[in-house]
Amino acid sequence: MSAETAETAEPTEPTADSAAAASRRSEQRGWYFYDFACSVYSTSVLTVFIGPYLTSIAKAAADADGFVHPLGIPVRAGSLFAYAVSVSVVVAVVVMPIVGAAADRTGRKKPLLAAAAYTGAAATTGMFFLDGHRYLLGAFLLIVANAAISVSMVLYNAYLPQIAEPEERDAVSSRGWAFGYTSGALVLVLNLVLYTGHDSFGLSQSDAVRICLASAGLWWGAFTLVPLRRLRDRRVTAGGEGAVGSGWRQLMATLRDMRRHPLTLSFLLAYLVYNDGVQTVISQASVYGSEELGLDQTTLITAVLLVQVLAVAGALGMGRLARSYGAKRTILGSLVFWTLILVAGYFLPAGAPVFFYVLASAIGLVLGGSQALSRSLFSHLVPRGKEAEYFSAYEMSDRGLSWLGPLVFGLAYQLTGSYRDAIISLVIFFVVGSVLLARVPIRRAVAAAGNPVPERI
Repeated sequence: MSAETAETAEPTEPTADSAAAASRRSEQRGWYFYDFACSVYSTSVLTVFIGPYLTSIAKAAADADGFVHPLGIPVRAGSLFAYAVSVSVVVAVVVMPIVGAAADRTGRKKPLLAAAAYTGAAATTGMFFLDGHRYLLGAFLLIVANAAISVSMVLYNAYLPQIAEPEERDAVSSRGWAFGYTSGALVLVLNLVLYTGHDSFGLSQSDAVRICLASAGLWWGAFTLVPLRRLRDRRVTAGGEGAVGSGWRQLMATLRDMRRHPLTLSFLLAYLVYNDGVQTVISQASVYGSEELGLDQTTLITAVLLVQVLAVAGALGMGRLARSYGAKRTILGSLVFWTLILVAGYFLPAGAPVFFYVLASAIGLVLGGSQALSRSLFSHLVPRGKEAEYFSAYEMSDRGLSWLGPLVFGLAYQLTGSYRDAIISLVIFFVVGSVLLARVPIRRAVAAAGNPVPERI
C-alpha cells in the first residue's frame, strides 16, 4: 500500500464514528421535540385549565348537597377531577405493558408512538366541546388523554438508551425536559394573553378556556411530526405472534425477568412512591390554588408560567449538579426540597398571590431536574433489548401507578372538605420515597443489569 493510499485510509474509522455520532445527535434533537409537543398537555391542560374548569362544570351540575352522580355513584363535585385522574392511570396500567411488550417484540416503536400521541391529541382537542353540564364528557376526555400520554411516554422514554451513550444520558434527558418546559412556557404566554383579554377578542371566559384546551391538542399533534420524522426503529427478529396476545404473555415474562434484577425493582418502588407525590402536586396545584386559596385563573396561569421558565433552568442546573454529586444524591436533595414545599403550601395564606408565586418558583427549581434525573438513572438499570418493556414498568411508576396520590387527595377532600388537609397528606410520599431510594445501591444495580457503570452516578 502506498503512503498516499495509507493516508487516505487512516480516517476511515473516525469518519464512521463521526457519522454514528451525527446520526445519534439528529435522533436526539428529534427526540427532544416530543417533549416539546406533549408537554403543553401537562402544563396548559392538566396543571392549569382542566381541573378548575371541570370542577366548575361539575358544581353547576351538582345537586343541592354538592354531589354529582356519574353512573349512579355519589361523588362530591370538588373530587371529580382527582377521581378522573385516578381512573385514567388505571386504564393506562392495562394498556402500557401490552404496548411496551409489542414495541420490543416488533421493534416498531414509532407507529405505536404515533397512535398514542394522536389519540391523546384528539381527545384534548375535543375538550373544546365542554360546556354547560357536560362533566361526564369532560371526565371521559380527560381519562382518554391522560392514559394516551402515559402510553406514548413509555415509547418515548424507551428510545433514550438507544439514542444516548451512558455518559451522556443525564444531559440528554435533562435537555428533553428543558424543551418540554420551554414549549409549556410559550403556550402559557399565549393562553394568558387570550384568557385575560377574552373580552377584547369577543369571547366569554368559558370560550377562552375551551380554546386554550383545544389548542394544546392541536400543538401536541402538530409537533409530534418532528420526532416521527427523526427517530428510527431498530428491527428485531419477529416472534410471529399477535401483538395483543403476545403482549400479555410477554408482560408475564417481563415480570418474571424483573425478579432477576431486584435492585432495579427496588429503584422502581422508590420512584413509584416519591413520583406519586410529584404527579399529584402537578395535577392538583391549580385546584388547590383556586378552591382553597381563592386565587383567580390569571394568577394560576402566571404562576404555572413561572414554574415553566424556572423548570428549564432547574432541569439543566440539576443535570450539572448530577455530574458533580451523582444523580442519586441530587434526586435525594430534591425530595427534601419537595417536602419543604408541601409544608409551606399547607400554611400558605389565602388570597396572597405573592406567596403563591414564591412557592411556584420553588417548585420550578426542582420539578424538571427530579424527573429528568430519575429517567436517566433508570435507563442505566435496564438490560439491553428490553427497553420498552422495562420503561413500561417505569411509566407505570411515572404516570400509570400514580393513582394513589390523586385518590388520597380526593378522599381527603371528600372526608374533610379541606384542600389543606389533602395537600399535607402528600408529604408521606416524599418521606417514604426518600428512605427507599437511599437504600438502593445504584452502582451495584447498574452492574447487575449488565451495563457499564459510569464514573459518577
